[in-house]
Amino acid sequence: MTAKEKAEELVDKYWGRDTKDGLPLTIYWSSAKACALITADEILSIVWLNVIDVEYWVNVKKEIEKLRFVG
Repeated sequence: MTAKEKAEELVDKYWGRDTKDGLPLTIYWSSAKACALITADEILSIVWLNVIDVEYWVNVKKEIEKLRFVG
């Protein structure tokens, strides 16, 4: 999975959608993005010894930051 795909997956997991009308189910998209960034930071704090994992999660963070809401 690419960093961009993981970034989108994390935001989508926090955002959630009502399958009936596609509206945010639990939190707004910007809040989901903030939560995904916190998750990436937490993972980075755990995997910092493994250079390959750090590079991947740094890239995931960058991709999360680049995401824009598309409603």
